[in-house]
Amino acid sequence: MALVFESKSFYKLPMPAAAKKPARRKSAAARRLPARPAGEGGAARGRILDLLKRHGGQSSAALAAELGVTPMAVRLHLYEMEKEGLARCAPVASGRGRPTKVWTLTEAADRFFPDAHQGLAVGLIRSLEGLFGAEGLSQVIARHGDNQRAAYRARLEGAKSLGERVKRLAAARAEEGYMAEARRDGRDWLLVENHCPICSAARVCTRLCANELDVFRDVLGADVSVVREEHLLAGARRCAYRISAL
Repeated sequence: MALVFESKSFYKLPMPAAAKKPARRKSAAARRLPARPAGEGGAARGRILDLLKRHGGQSSAALAAELGVTPMAVRLHLYEMEKEGLARCAPVASGRGRPTKVWTLTEAADRFFPDAHQGLAVGLIRSLEGLFGAEGLSQVIARHGDNQRAAYRARLEGAKSLGERVKRLAAARAEEGYMAEARRDGRDWLLVENHCPICSAARVCTRLCANELDVFRDVLGADVSVVREEHLLAGARRCAYRISAL
């Protein structure tokens, strides 16, 4: 109410009602976004996912040391991830005393990592085989391998040592979503791929995996041996290739 003075008296005038602000409409893009499941955000959780994906089973203490936080802080994230079906733990004997709880990711956690449009890839593979038969599909995969060879050879051009070749190949594969790393292991090198963005397609068409092994052998050179020691499709948590000079 406003007070209006006239001579020595005053009377009250009603104040105008405050205008309501129109509700802000969400943009079309925002309306299309699905609701984000509770508990999925946070840089700490992202780093835990990454560490478990790259290094496999870890205790909460080991994760905490890597992240620079307390084990309890890590366990809170892990318990939530366990409730959401993203992680699981199992007791592992570690000498005397109580077993250590070791945490690993479940297959449900794969959605947080690149999938290279796996549903589309699987559909295309089945369609190609249906239209052109197994032989036609093999020709398509062979052509894909030729394209990979050309791209990787361009990346490895000028590399002066086996280690440099492996590192460059790992960098190229990392850019494609394989979370690849090059590691020295004695006199050998390891090409480790912690994630497979074409896993669903490779399960449908195992020739894709065989083709990649052939590609690695070709681009790394005739003076090296490439052996796949771990294979995700065989039940391992990752793919690992031992690369040795002949």
